[in-house]
Amino acid sequence: MRAKDIMTENVVTVTRDMGVPDVAKLLLERNISGVPVVDDNGAVVGIVTEGDLIQRKGAGETGSRHSSWWLRLFGDPSDSAGQYIKTHGMRAADIMTRDVLTVDAETPTGDIARIMAEHHIKRVPVVCDGLLVGIVSRSNLLRGMVTRESTGSPSADDRSIKDAIQKEVNDQGWVSHGTLNVIVSGGVVELWGWVESAQERRALLLLAEGIDGVKRVEDHLASIPHYLEST
Repeated sequence: MRAKDIMTENVVTVTRDMGVPDVAKLLLERNISGVPVVDDNGAVVGIVTEGDLIQRKGAGETGSRHSSWWLRLFGDPSDSAGQYIKTHGMRAADIMTRDVLTVDAETPTGDIARIMAEHHIKRVPVVCDGLLVGIVSRSNLLRGMVTRESTGSPSADDRSIKDAIQKEVNDQGWVSHGTLNVIVSGGVVELWGWVESAQERRALLLLAEGIDGVKRVEDHLASIPHYLEST
């Protein structure tokens, strides 16, 4: 399997100027733990994770300004200034991780797993010609692994089915939370992600079942928790 077989498309993103409270609210609303930061052209310039938000909140509680005087004496002043910005900034650009590791759509899932393990990260943006086209998370990798073991590796026809489903979903515009993940192998479609209603779930299943070449649709969709709907 490759990144294009398991990645989540229609990725939720933010701009560099989005306020930190709005980024935090977005993560809660979409039930995600990280979000790419893109420029006006759709190129990835950073990523904001729950860890970045927690680090920022913890700065006021741990008192980072009280770090050891001898560490400050031998440290790089620019590093100290950068850390202050990251823990006190009010925009996504201030707190985001800038050195983002990315892969392309043809990257094998084994390579993606190694990248995540070696760099201790939970997600990798997928880019094409420098622009964001998807994202692969740990859960995407696990879903892909289960699918591969049960039905084998995807074929060219499977990828065409996935593309057709994604295009139809985009045309219909039902999924506003951006967390739908479609995996196809051997003509069997697996739908993963969150739905906001029983009607959305049924519509997605009918849509997938109506695509040429689909043998079966497996429903792994989950309902968005009520506490997220009310935020």
